[in-house]
Amino acid sequence: MLNLIDLCQKLIRFQSTTPQDDGIMDFLVQTLDSLGFCCHLLPYTNEDGSVVHNLYARRGTDSPNLCFAGHVDVVPSGVESSWSHPPFAANIHDGAIWGRGAVDMKGAIAAFISAVKNSDHKGSISLLITGDEEGAATHGTVKVIEWLKEHNEVIDFCIVGEPTSDKLIGDTIKVGRRGSFSGILTVTGIQGHVAYPHKAYNPIPNMLKLLTALNAAALDTGYDRFQPSNLEITSIDVGNAASNVIPESIRAKFNIRFNPNFTRLSLIEHIQSTLNAVDVPYTLDFPKGSEPFLTSAHPSMDKLSQAIQEETGSSPEYSTSGGTSDARFIKDIAPVVEFGLINSLAHKVDERVSLKDLEVLTRIYKRFIDLYFA
Repeated sequence: MLNLIDLCQKLIRFQSTTPQDDGIMDFLVQTLDSLGFCCHLLPYTNEDGSVVHNLYARRGTDSPNLCFAGHVDVVPSGVESSWSHPPFAANIHDGAIWGRGAVDMKGAIAAFISAVKNSDHKGSISLLITGDEEGAATHGTVKVIEWLKEHNEVIDFCIVGEPTSDKLIGDTIKVGRRGSFSGILTVTGIQGHVAYPHKAYNPIPNMLKLLTALNAAALDTGYDRFQPSNLEITSIDVGNAASNVIPESIRAKFNIRFNPNFTRLSLIEHIQSTLNAVDVPYTLDFPKGSEPFLTSAHPSMDKLSQAIQEETGSSPEYSTSGGTSDARFIKDIAPVVEFGLINSLAHKVDERVSLKDLEVLTRIYKRFIDLYFA
């Protein structure tokens, strides 16, 4: 069995950019099988024909079942020459392992497996690992949860190993997240020559009116333990390569992160009302999104806080800040929190994790396991 550092390096060296697997799931099966886990590979095919590889592994059959959830897929590394070390080499330099996924979140997976390696427990420990968290997230954790329900697998508490720490390992536990969904706004005109605007209809001015209305006012001022909701315009596109052609249509995309002041449905109604007040023809589409959630007080949250305090000397803050994770799906079947490495380098060039942080996180996970099953 590889030690913590070797295991983390090995995971990073798999080029598992979403939704590529590159053999990482087979490696995890081999690793967990050697630790006494019963492993289930769960591949699902996306609409474009690509395959999402997932894994559910469990050691033990009794309750309670403590689950660790995470993802092995990573975002693209970008221009490799911008990196100080090759993004999938997992080189050790200046006391850190460098590479894409070191923080988000292969390091946490290595830490949890290392913590489990020598743990003695009466109930069950499981891992729910997906290869589709950084992508569409339609054939990853969502599908594994369906499989768990079909096979009567019950999870009693779950930690998602996302990088939640802010400045020091253990300073933050995510106990909820804002909801998220995107909108696609389209305004249609009539294509024509810019010299004859009366024979065409330019959709761009009307789109600007609509976007100005959407961007004009704050959605709310916040909610207990949640940041204010915010709408961000993320793309405006006419697909027009010519400067002397009035385009036929224009499309804009926006994303909203919202707290419990809204539901997805009430927010859609609010957006439609705002746009209708502009009195401009438009079409609006909403891909499926997620609702906000907050994990209520739970004894296991206290034990995780205790483990952090005992290993670091500091007590963590409970937070709902940041983006989304697969916790938004897991919360439908089990109490769930997120806890992992420092997030400042996630998705960045020269992503890396310090060896010290990896070791501290492993000790926290190990102490929490012991407390959970005590």
